[in-house]
Amino acid sequence: MGEFLGDWKRTALCAEFTTADIDREVTLMGWADTRRDLGGLIFVDLRDRSGIMQVVFDESMFEGDFNKAGSIRSEFVLAIKGKIVKRSEDTVNPKLPTGLIEVKVRELKILSRAETPPFEIEDGSKVREELRLKYRYLDLRRPEMQKNLILRNKIANSARAYLTENGFLDIETPMLQKSTPEGARDYLVPSRIHPGCFYALPQSPQLFKQILMISGYDRYFQITKCFRDEDLRADRQPEFTQIDTEMSFVDADDVMTMHEGLIQRVFKDVLDVDIKLPLKRLPYQEAMDRFGSDKPDTRFGLELKDVSDIVAGSEFKVFSSVVKNGGSVRAINAKGCANLLARREIDALVDFVKIYGAKGMAWISIREDGLNSPITKFMTQEEIDGIMQRLDGQVGDILFFVGDKNSVVYDSLGALRLKLAEKLNLIQDGTWDLLWVTEFPLFEYSEEEKRYVAKHHPFTSPMDEDIDKVEGDPEHARAKAYDIVLNGNEIGGGSIRIHSTELQEKMFGALGFSKEDAWERFGFLLEALKYGTPPHGGLAYGLDRLAMLMAGVDSIRDVIAFPKVQNASDLMSKAPDTVDKKQLRELHIKVDED
Repeated sequence: MGEFLGDWKRTALCAEFTTADIDREVTLMGWADTRRDLGGLIFVDLRDRSGIMQVVFDESMFEGDFNKAGSIRSEFVLAIKGKIVKRSEDTVNPKLPTGLIEVKVRELKILSRAETPPFEIEDGSKVREELRLKYRYLDLRRPEMQKNLILRNKIANSARAYLTENGFLDIETPMLQKSTPEGARDYLVPSRIHPGCFYALPQSPQLFKQILMISGYDRYFQITKCFRDEDLRADRQPEFTQIDTEMSFVDADDVMTMHEGLIQRVFKDVLDVDIKLPLKRLPYQEAMDRFGSDKPDTRFGLELKDVSDIVAGSEFKVFSSVVKNGGSVRAINAKGCANLLARREIDALVDFVKIYGAKGMAWISIREDGLNSPITKFMTQEEIDGIMQRLDGQVGDILFFVGDKNSVVYDSLGALRLKLAEKLNLIQDGTWDLLWVTEFPLFEYSEEEKRYVAKHHPFTSPMDEDIDKVEGDPEHARAKAYDIVLNGNEIGGGSIRIHSTELQEKMFGALGFSKEDAWERFGFLLEALKYGTPPHGGLAYGLDRLAMLMAGVDSIRDVIAFPKVQNASDLMSKAPDTVDKKQLRELHIKVDED
C-alpha cells in the first residue's frame, strides 16, 4: 500500500522553478521517470505535466531509511521534500528548462508503486498505436501528448476569451435532439419513457443556434461535442469538438471578418505567430480550376491549367472525345522535373491518379533534344505550341494531363499536385497558409440518391442573385457559404442562413422533400421562422483538426485524450459493449441475433 500525503502540500510543478529559487525549501510530487543509482547517491528525474526536475537522494543528508529511496522504480508516484541547489558544472543538462538546478531530498513518501509499464513513457518510441490506446493512461503521461493537450486547451481558452470580449454568449444546446437525417448518420438514443422513439445525438447545434438568433440572443458560441456515425479517417472521429458560433444582422463579410480576428488571436496566444489580415479569398470555382480542390494548399504552385479549347479538335481522341462529351482536359507543369523523375516514377504517378477515378494520365517530358511523350505523335504542331504557351513549358519540365468529367479531373490532379509537392519538398516547414473559399455550390448531385443534396446543409441561404435558380437551375445555384482553410485542410465552415419560411420551404422542395415531409422533419424551425427572424449566419471550427495542425501531428487521435480507433471502438474501455438484457427490455429493444 502506498503512503498518504498527510499534511504535505506541493509547492509548485516541477518545471516551474528557476535559479531564482536556489536555497528554497520545496515539496514536489510526480512520477519517477528515470533513475540512476551510484551507491550512496541516487538520481531520479521527477516528472509531472510541466516537465522534469532532477532530485538527488544523498545518503549523508537523507532523513530516513535510504533503502526506501533505493526501491524507487519507473512510474512510482513520489512526494519529496528538500532544498533547491545549483547543479555542479559537470551535471548541467542544457536540454531541460530546469537543467541548472536540482533538489537535494531530505524526506520521501512513495505514494503509489507501479508495475513495469508495457512500453517506455517517452517521446519518439516506436510503440504500436493499438498498444498506446489500450494503455492510454500511460500514453497520456508522455511529454508529447501532454504538450498536445495543453496546446488544445490554450486554443479553446483563447477562442473563448476572444468571443466573450466580442459580445458572444456561451449558451448550451441539447445533447438529446430530434433526429433530422440529412447528411451523415445519426447516433440514436432510445427513450425508455417513449417506447419506440429515439433521440439523436447532435451532428451540430445548427437548428438550436438558429433558434437562439430568432430568440434575440444576437451572438452565440459554444465549445461542444458533436457526433456523426460515419467511417473514420486520420482527421475524423465519431465524436468531435466544435468551436461553434452564430451572429445576427450580418452578411458573409461580417462573419469572415470576425473570425479572421479570432484565428489571428488564437495563433498569437498559442504559438506566438502573427497572422496577417485580411486573409485571401478564393471563390469555389476558382479554387477548383486552379488547385483541383475546395480546400487548396496554396503554399506552392503546380496550378492546374485548362487546355480543353486547344485539344477540342485534336486527333488524339482520348482528349477530343472528353471535351465533346462535356468534360475537360487540364494539366499541371511539374517545373524542372524532366531529369528528376525516372520513367518508373512517372508510371507510378499514372497509377496514383487512377485511385481518384482517372482512366489514365498523359504526359510530355520537355528535354534538350525534343519532346518525349506517348501522345505528341497524335497532335499537330499548333496544338503542341498552344499547350507549351498555356503551360509555360520549358526545357526540363514535365507536363501531366488528365481528361475526364470535371469532378474526376479535379480530384486526380488536385491529389497529384499534393503528391508532387511532397515528393519534391516544395512545402516550407513552419508556414501557415490561411484563406477563405467562398461562393460554394448550393447543391451537389448525389448519384447514390439520384437527387440534389445540400452541399453545406439545407439551411444555407442561396446568393441573392441565385434565388430563382433554387428550383429552376439548382446545378448553378451558389450559396452564401464559406470555409476557412489552413495548409490545405478545412478547419471551419459556415454560411449565412435562410431566414424566411417561404425560401426555406423552397429549399426543401429542391432537395426532394414534400411540404408535408419537410414540416414533419423540420416543423419546429419552419414555425419559428414565421415569428420575426433576423438575417443571421455563423461558422464552426473543428477544434480537434485545428489542434492537430497547430501541434504539427498527423492524426487527431494525438490531440484527443480518449479517441476511438478505425472501427469506432475504444481499446481502453472496450466500448461499445453488450448491455444487460434487462436494460434492453426497459428500452423495448430486441437485438436481432442474426
